[in-house]
Amino acid sequence: MNRALAVLTCGAFVTLVLGVLASGEAVPAISLGALFTVLGTVGFVWVRAREQLAWAVAYVVVQLPLAFTVFALDPGVGPTLFLVVLVSQCVLMLPRPGTALVIALVPFVHAGMPWAEALREGFGVLASVLFAAVITELLQREQRARGELAEAHERLRDYAAQAEKLATAQERNRVARDIHDGLGHSLTVIQMQVKAARAVLPKDSAKADEVLAKAQQQAETALGEVRRSVSTLREPRSTPPLPEALRALAEENSAAGVPTHLTISGAERQLAEEVREALYRTAQEGLTNVRKHARATSADLVLDYAKSFVRLEVRDDGMGAAEPGEPGFGLLGVQERATHLGGRMDVRAEPGQGRTLTVEVPG
Repeated sequence: MNRALAVLTCGAFVTLVLGVLASGEAVPAISLGALFTVLGTVGFVWVRAREQLAWAVAYVVVQLPLAFTVFALDPGVGPTLFLVVLVSQCVLMLPRPGTALVIALVPFVHAGMPWAEALREGFGVLASVLFAAVITELLQREQRARGELAEAHERLRDYAAQAEKLATAQERNRVARDIHDGLGHSLTVIQMQVKAARAVLPKDSAKADEVLAKAQQQAETALGEVRRSVSTLREPRSTPPLPEALRALAEENSAAGVPTHLTISGAERQLAEEVREALYRTAQEGLTNVRKHARATSADLVLDYAKSFVRLEVRDDGMGAAEPGEPGFGLLGVQERATHLGGRMDVRAEPGQGRTLTVEVPG
């Protein structure tokens, strides 16, 4: 805008000079027009950069009488363009009432003419400066809108980057939970089965072979878990119903040396994949902890389809002590899943009376 107005001001001055030279009169108008041009280019840029109303008002107070004087000396196209430029500059610097006042004063540049001619010429100048004011306002709004759009695009890029980082972190945590709950569970079973095989090998090779066969089967399951986790990153996976999956976990835990019984209450219903996954991983983590820490002789899985939520409990009759040290990553993953679904996790343990892990989620 500054550059366009500077070009228009210089064009008005050139028009003024040509008009004066052609008429051979009103030579002082050139000097005053030069002063208006300097103030209207360099001075305007300086005042606008200050963004202070007092400087803007002072600028208009100087330029408006100057333009009137030039017009009085040579009432031609050049001085009229000076007035058009000044009104456009007022739109950029002054509040709307100030600009309206300047526009209202502009037609009085013809005050010395006969009233009919002054009315005609004044109306024409008024229309010109009003048109200039409207165009300048529209251009200013467009410029402002482009700036706001650029800022919005920048914010959108920042939001997209933040969303990408958050999605990456969530996916990393999900994969970490899957590896811990799936592969970690299977490796724990394999470890216990190999340990049991080594214990009975000198006495009963047939029994040791049976246990090792189960360990081999569990290793294959662990490999399947790894493949399943990898395929999850590529495409949706199909999973068995929750009761069926829990029944397989109970049988697996029983085969590992801790007899486990599954109890299902309430009317079975279809659950969202996230809910099913959270409850399955809870059972998996709970039974893994039973084998590793509880020293239990039996365990129970309880799945309760309540009216507005689903509850899963993992109980054991072990020593009832908490896991050594701080809570492990497994229970942290269980809690994260439950919280994400709007549910809760609870762990109750009493020395000598076993331990109960409970997860309750909407579903």
